[in-house]
Amino acid sequence: MPAPERIPPRSVTTDVTPAELLARGELTVRGRIREASNAALYCTVTYDGHEAACIYKPVAGERPLWDFPDGTLAEREVAAYEVSEATGWGLVPPTVLRDGPYGEGMCQLWIEALPDAELLALVDDEEPGPGWKAIGFAEVGEGKTALLVHADDERLRRLAVLDAVINNADRKGGHLLPAAEERLYGIDHGVTFNAENKLRTLLWGWAGEPLTGEAVEALKGLRGALEPDGALAVRLAGLITAAEIDATRARVDALLESGTHPEPSGEWPAIPWPPV
Repeated sequence: MPAPERIPPRSVTTDVTPAELLARGELTVRGRIREASNAALYCTVTYDGHEAACIYKPVAGERPLWDFPDGTLAEREVAAYEVSEATGWGLVPPTVLRDGPYGEGMCQLWIEALPDAELLALVDDEEPGPGWKAIGFAEVGEGKTALLVHADDERLRRLAVLDAVINNADRKGGHLLPAAEERLYGIDHGVTFNAENKLRTLLWGWAGEPLTGEAVEALKGLRGALEPDGALAVRLAGLITAAEIDATRARVDALLESGTHPEPSGEWPAIPWPPV
């Protein structure tokens, strides 16, 4: 299949929400995202006179993983969107589970990333400069190392909290999409919600620091929404297991109890590889 021709998404008016467009619209495959580890198809979706670009990841195209049940990655992507929406932060593009040309899969609104956004960098110094947070040292060839840093950006900080809640095992730099209107989105949430601690991320710059008041309020809202009869718990019940929902509740409780951003556990590699 040829590489996709990028089609700018048209604006979606208020009478059809992005989620409705994705769920009800007709999918047309335009090409394949070749660098994706699982089948990821670039599509357009049309419904009631509206059209947008999107990504469709069929369950049939998921590669088996040793630590996640087969055929569950699409549902986990949708679950990540549901949790993001429950925080009020809107950090994950609209995402639905639906049937498509290659069977059931995840369908997510395409986000056109802004070029030249400086969220990650390698520096020669021992400490990060103003406006940056240290991740750790990385080998850059010929026996040399450099300090890997990320921006001290409130949008990234929110995403770090979301990742701690959903237990994201693969927050790479390429999964960060700065967009128009100073929005920031995270994508590729297939390896999330494991009942065991698997948090792997580049966003360790706030590890051990107090959570912001905004984050505490968002977590309190999640705690209520995750009660057994809560709206979020009901939506997640169709996407992940009861044990994984219980583990999500426990992670929210642990964050509120500690009042701080989590630190690497030492039980699992803290940084994904490759990091970008």
